[in-house]
Amino acid sequence: MAFPEDSLGAALRDLKHDMPAIAEVAIVSTCNRTELYCAANSECADDLGSWLSQRRDVDLQELQGASYQYWDHDAARHSIRVAAGLDSQMLGEPQIMGQVKSAFALAQQHGTCGPELNLLSRMTIQTAKQVRTQTDIGRNPISVAYAAVSLAAQLFSDLPSKRALLLGAGETVALVGEHLRSKGVSDLTIANRTLANAQTLAATLGAKAIQLSDIAKELWTFDMVIASTGSTLPVLGKGAVEQAIRERKHRPIFMVDIAVPRDIEAGVGELPDVYLYTIDDLTQLVEVNKARRLQAASGAEDLVDQGTQDYQRERRIQQGQGLLQAYREQAQSVRDGELERALRSLANGADAVATLQKMASTLTNKLIHPTTAAIRDASAEGRTDRLDFIQTTHDLAPQTLPDNQALTSDTDQQDKER
Repeated sequence: MAFPEDSLGAALRDLKHDMPAIAEVAIVSTCNRTELYCAANSECADDLGSWLSQRRDVDLQELQGASYQYWDHDAARHSIRVAAGLDSQMLGEPQIMGQVKSAFALAQQHGTCGPELNLLSRMTIQTAKQVRTQTDIGRNPISVAYAAVSLAAQLFSDLPSKRALLLGAGETVALVGEHLRSKGVSDLTIANRTLANAQTLAATLGAKAIQLSDIAKELWTFDMVIASTGSTLPVLGKGAVEQAIRERKHRPIFMVDIAVPRDIEAGVGELPDVYLYTIDDLTQLVEVNKARRLQAASGAEDLVDQGTQDYQRERRIQQGQGLLQAYREQAQSVRDGELERALRSLANGADAVATLQKMASTLTNKLIHPTTAAIRDASAEGRTDRLDFIQTTHDLAPQTLPDNQALTSDTDQQDKER
């Protein structure tokens, strides 16, 4: 279901062209999810499923069985949870927030993102950042690869300046390499039994490539070694590490053996100036951190709820912008009309003070007339809710006339009518 990155722009434009009922659209497509965020009405839901089925060449029934739909409040909540890493297989993983942000930015670039999705993206990223900064959801590594790099960062205060040797060329080593690069480590070397595989991975990481048979003579130049080759026998022995330590003049080496069975002989851990961690050490750390993230997730959900409420409030404000603009334009039209009339009077030689007083009086009467009429109608109909709203909106203190004054006024009005 994934959309290749180089085809996302075309997909956005095609969807808007093929389905005019969809006013705005953004596509979040990662290795683990494909989601379409649309400003549309519910009538186009089935058509959207059909479009996606045809576009990705997937049977519609199969797609319907594996997909979900959220609307309005629920859609905003889902968007925030996704960006915060709460909907990820790896709870709290950090990459997804950047991927969501990039997806909305791409939609803006291709003209398929308008006021609805702009608001959604702004509130989504804003709340996701709060989740990451105000909770521990992302502070404890829960993947073995990330845990290995986090340990290296704890050992080396100047991690970006260190040289790293990665043994193997599989998926785990690739993830380790990506995490190291994200931490600023640029001097990476990939060692693998098959040099071509090492060169392929090295090209994606901007690293060097060597064969496993060459590591003994170069081992002393590396500050950290992380191994995951899949070999049935250790590829790095105690003797080779002992020799490297001597050549390094006892500068420490950080080593992590992620492989099962082990890539690094157990005896290496007995050597001074070697910090060796195994998959068992990392697994224990990951399990502890999973529990911490789950605990942090409850606080994160509270922030998600608040972010969803903030989105709804901002959306209601946005929907009222048209009415607000019309109200302001109406008031400005009244002002301009009275100002023009006053200027004409002054040009004809009218007294300036009298002209300004008349303008102020007329302008005031015209501006307060709708509210005055609303107060009279609400009073006559007993609509205390409307009266309370007007009183609160205009910060008014109601004044009650004495009974005799009200009676006199009524009598005067009756006399006038007679």
